[in-house]
Amino acid sequence: MIANLPYTALRTFESVVRLRGFGRAAEELGVTQSAVSQHVKSLEEWLGRRLMNRGGGRAVPTDEGVRLAAAVAEGFGQVASLCHELRDDGAQNLTIGLSCLPGFAYNWLFPRLINFDQRHPEFPVSIITSASLTNFTDDEADLAIRYGLGGYAGLHVEPLLSERIFPVCSPALLERSPPLREVADLARHTLLVDDVADIGGSPPTWHYWAKEAGVALPRPARTRRFGQSNMVVQAAVRGLGVALGREPLVIDALCDGTLVRPFPQVVVSQFSYWLVCPTGALKSDRIKAIRDWLIEEAKRQPAIPPRSLAIPPDH
Repeated sequence: MIANLPYTALRTFESVVRLRGFGRAAEELGVTQSAVSQHVKSLEEWLGRRLMNRGGGRAVPTDEGVRLAAAVAEGFGQVASLCHELRDDGAQNLTIGLSCLPGFAYNWLFPRLINFDQRHPEFPVSIITSASLTNFTDDEADLAIRYGLGGYAGLHVEPLLSERIFPVCSPALLERSPPLREVADLARHTLLVDDVADIGGSPPTWHYWAKEAGVALPRPARTRRFGQSNMVVQAAVRGLGVALGREPLVIDALCDGTLVRPFPQVVVSQFSYWLVCPTGALKSDRIKAIRDWLIEEAKRQPAIPPRSLAIPPDH
């Protein structure tokens, strides 16, 4: 039975479920979307049951499909973990591959990574930045920091950082006209928008913040959109507008005064940061070392500084 399993189709199906779409799976696997669809169809025919519900331009896994994708992820994850372990034993490869989103790497991870290097110089770290979910079977990643709702089936998952959201801007923006003393004043300012990927739930958008904070969000003078969160943070630092700060990405800038909070409202995001790795990967000393360090650094993250009151332009 094992020899007859359709491995390519199973791997393709797991990618479709994990990435929430045929197109993203095709991009990850380096094949056409038509080929991905055909693999899923052939798997359904081989099993004699439907794995995806299609309609309205979306494809959602059935309950059986969710179970199968989780089993494939767990099985392939264990294979990948063992292969990495065997490779390490043979070649003494001590490098740690850590995958995360570019914005998280730039704003949170990089400023802290020197601490791990000083503590564990024997374990060099290779940072893999990607907007796609890590495929531990093929990627060079040993551990990933994923952003979302959690629940990554078939993998070892544990929370790293929760997230709160609130408007932020540069101190200089508060000191010049037009004023920025209350939410209604956003009507005369530029909103900096982070196009968060569709990964389910309610993403941390300006409208989500306003709804949860119980305030009316005015139509801004203008809006500027960015495809990466680190660009949003940098635009806010440069005084190009008001950004919706996501706590782990702006906490350092708030603490050093590069950014400030013009309003008091703080809202809990539905999304968090999660440590994810193949089942059994933490048996490795090097993976456990960076996991323990990440947890420690997350616990040391400082509290959100208080709101900064606007200074009248004619002061």
